[in-house]
Amino acid sequence: MKRKLIEVALPLEAINKESAREKSIRHGHPSTLHLWWARRPLAACRAVIFASLVDDPSSHPDKFPTEEAQEQERQRLFDIIGKIITVEKKGKTEQIVQGLVSWDTLNNPEIILAAQREIARSIAWNRGEEPPTSAAEIRAYLQKYAPPVYDPFCGGGSIPLEAQRLGLEAHGSDLNPVAVLITKALIEIPPKFKDKPPVNPEAQKKLKTARWYGAQGLAEDIRYYGQWMRDEAFKRIGHLYPKVTLPQEYGGGEATVIAWLWARTVKCPNPACGAQMPLVRSFALSTKKGKEAWVEPVINRSQQPPVVKFEVRTKQEQEKKLIEANTEAEQKSISLKAPDGTISRKGSICICCGTPVPFDYIRTEGRAGRMNPQLMAIVAEGERQRVYLSPNDEQKTLASSVQPDWKPDADLPHNPRDFKTPNYGMRTFGELFTTRQLVALSTLSDLVSKVREKVLTDALLVEMTDDLPLNEGGTGTTAYADAIATYIGMGVSKLTAFHCTLGIWRANENKTGRAFGRQAIPMVWDFPEANPFADAGGELLGTFNSINSLLGKVAANPLSSVSQRDAASSTLGLSICISTDPPYYDNVSYADLSDFFYVWLRRSLVRIYPNLLSTLLTPKEQELVATPYRFCGDKDKSRKFFEEGLGKAFAQMRQAVSPDYPLTVYYGFKQEEADEEESSNGNLVIASTGWETMLEGLLEVGFSITGTWPMRTEQSKALKNTVNALASSIVLVCRPRPETAPSTTRRQFLNELKRELPEALKNLQQGNIAPVDLAQASIGPGMAIFSRYTQVLDADGSPMRIRTALQLINQMLDEFLTEQEGEFDADTRWALTWFEQNQFNEGLYGDAETLSKAKNTSVQGLVNGGILTAKGGKVRLLRRDELPDNWNPATDTRTSDWETTQYLIRTLDQKGETGAAIMLSQLGSRGEIARDLAYRLYNICGRKSWTQEAIAYNSLVISWAEISRLAAETKPEPVQGELF
Repeated sequence: MKRKLIEVALPLEAINKESAREKSIRHGHPSTLHLWWARRPLAACRAVIFASLVDDPSSHPDKFPTEEAQEQERQRLFDIIGKIITVEKKGKTEQIVQGLVSWDTLNNPEIILAAQREIARSIAWNRGEEPPTSAAEIRAYLQKYAPPVYDPFCGGGSIPLEAQRLGLEAHGSDLNPVAVLITKALIEIPPKFKDKPPVNPEAQKKLKTARWYGAQGLAEDIRYYGQWMRDEAFKRIGHLYPKVTLPQEYGGGEATVIAWLWARTVKCPNPACGAQMPLVRSFALSTKKGKEAWVEPVINRSQQPPVVKFEVRTKQEQEKKLIEANTEAEQKSISLKAPDGTISRKGSICICCGTPVPFDYIRTEGRAGRMNPQLMAIVAEGERQRVYLSPNDEQKTLASSVQPDWKPDADLPHNPRDFKTPNYGMRTFGELFTTRQLVALSTLSDLVSKVREKVLTDALLVEMTDDLPLNEGGTGTTAYADAIATYIGMGVSKLTAFHCTLGIWRANENKTGRAFGRQAIPMVWDFPEANPFADAGGELLGTFNSINSLLGKVAANPLSSVSQRDAASSTLGLSICISTDPPYYDNVSYADLSDFFYVWLRRSLVRIYPNLLSTLLTPKEQELVATPYRFCGDKDKSRKFFEEGLGKAFAQMRQAVSPDYPLTVYYGFKQEEADEEESSNGNLVIASTGWETMLEGLLEVGFSITGTWPMRTEQSKALKNTVNALASSIVLVCRPRPETAPSTTRRQFLNELKRELPEALKNLQQGNIAPVDLAQASIGPGMAIFSRYTQVLDADGSPMRIRTALQLINQMLDEFLTEQEGEFDADTRWALTWFEQNQFNEGLYGDAETLSKAKNTSVQGLVNGGILTAKGGKVRLLRRDELPDNWNPATDTRTSDWETTQYLIRTLDQKGETGAAIMLSQLGSRGEIARDLAYRLYNICGRKSWTQEAIAYNSLVISWAEISRLAAETKPEPVQGELF
């Protein structure tokens, strides 16, 4: 069995950097096709698949006989995956990633070919053949010999999409029909119509000069028929979205409404008041500097009960009134900022009488049908700016007068943790929409079939053949019409997240924010009602344009399929490479959440996918999630259901996975899951019900865990909040354990940990794994030892718990880092011990002297060495900002590893990687040990919670590869010597 690269080392920093960057990318990203929760970053999926198929250099000692040769080859493979380089942009230095994981080179044929060449080379070497050389030969070789890649929990489709991008046969399945549709749209439909021209009449006029590649023709038709659908919808319901007249100060005339902003209201429980009190999270309309605007509640107390109306204020107008005010009383009545909202975590406040109103009362009113919306403001598109207008009777009357012919009347799930609206009387999916939103979405859903008819007519004119529908494998006219309708229908479904009463108004961006800011349906108090025909958030054409842009970036390679399947009970194919992102215990109930979209997808597309969309709601009974509410609140039953189901799914994977390739499993970790109490050395031990269930499920069906890689999908600033920040997800690398594997004892397990783990940790360090990730990555090689046995028996004969094994691995990591101190010089060993006790604070001279004798050095020597100050019976390590600016390692007669490390960190901070590289080139071989010292210092800072100091050592390690590369290209500056 050849070890794969993913089982030894990975360029995690480059992968994580691009994974985090994807969060800010929208144009052309698969996330713009349709919302799906917890979507895996494409960069991580691409890197994991590549590293699972490419051999580690240690697997070929005949070709890479020395550790140095293996490390050099490993670094070359790292550079193919992703290399962090520093570039100059507009006078500033910036770090970017080049290589396979970079979004900027997503469809670069040379980058993809380089990755394919490495995969083909590994396969050829293992077959005893010469690797193919030309691009055509490489692609053909992969089609013939590379294993199919399969994800049995495909969700948003990231894993099969990236396997397809690498030219591999890709397959996915999911129990959830929404997930299946998303993945079909990404990997199954585009290859069916690869390189085919569009069929719309407008494009037909250009066919003589235009050429269409990949899914470009498909994308062009979605643009055209999306525009046709928008125009048809406007003819039918455009009158429901009238324009408004602008005041003269905004130029007068008519303007398109972007959104109507509503507040929910209930009757004040105070008998002396009884007003319809608004429940408002925020009255702010715009918080942009110079354009501040808000809603001001105006109370008419002459009526009984008091009546609340809303008027729009702008800071500019209020400042003008303040200047013109004649009295102090007038000045005090003029506010320059938005009033506080009326609702908080404790309940609400009546703005008319100040009565505190608890949530219990609000819930009672809602369930009784006495919660009603009130228009707060109108947002219109002015001349290069948003214009905020007070409500008018015409707009209010029109919004409330329309009635839908259809609405989704299915009940929301009784999931009290994630679904809050039923508490307030909103019990069905239809009640999550205003009547105007229901009319609009129903109209658009009905038009999907009209789009299909029009595409079919136009396609027949260009003589496309084959009348099989898409659902039966067709690739001709009928199938093409089905395909366009699929994307259009998914666009309508995507719109529902904007056109519902769960969205929010983003005052800092002046636009509508969609629902599902988190994986739940919470109660939303004030909400925007967007105009689907306006050029703003939730606009119809923008939705189709985003799908158009995405299809221009999909690989559209053949041999890909997606199916609806229960991973726990379905038989998989044999000898395949499996990479998957299974459910995480009780984190998310995808079936419950996706029903929000499913009810609309079913209305639009059930005729195209009669089997997939046959049920009224998504399947729930077989969904692998430990939700107690499905078991009448019984947590034990829900846990048992999840564990048994996940075990069955892993058992299916155990039978199907190829022995030549590891299984990779993503585990989405939550910060709050971490248990630090049982960590004896102060480092964070990952321990939680979900984490242990995942590990136990894999081990029980016969997998051995050979790697654990922390993947971070959040921006790196999170590191500043906590040194021990957990990764967003952990990729577990697994191999089938031999059926004949024995059991072992605790003593033997510890002996093997001591013998094997140090070498694995050394490989991780040589791969420049960030110190912040080292503890989590070390779990992999540690668990590889633990899981190679059927059981590890404690002294009393009982099986060792996984949590105990994790603690022992963590302790061994600490011992490894401590033992590395033997490689450091005497001054550095003294500084390490002193640093751990005092950091850069003062300590007693006597204590320093005693320690110096134990470390075979002296206090005066440490002062002469430039790392210590000693005055008045006190000593202190010099901080980096106190080190001399003119230090030159070539002329320093007493240079310690401590000193070089601190100078490298300071230079990196002040002069970037280029400056640090120049210093490293001057240090020669002495500089290499600075990386090992940085790991040890980070480990100390982690235990002591010295966050800011830890960041410095982490930064040096993650920049080391680029610093070393630049140093190798830098000639050391000659130093003038002295004769005497």
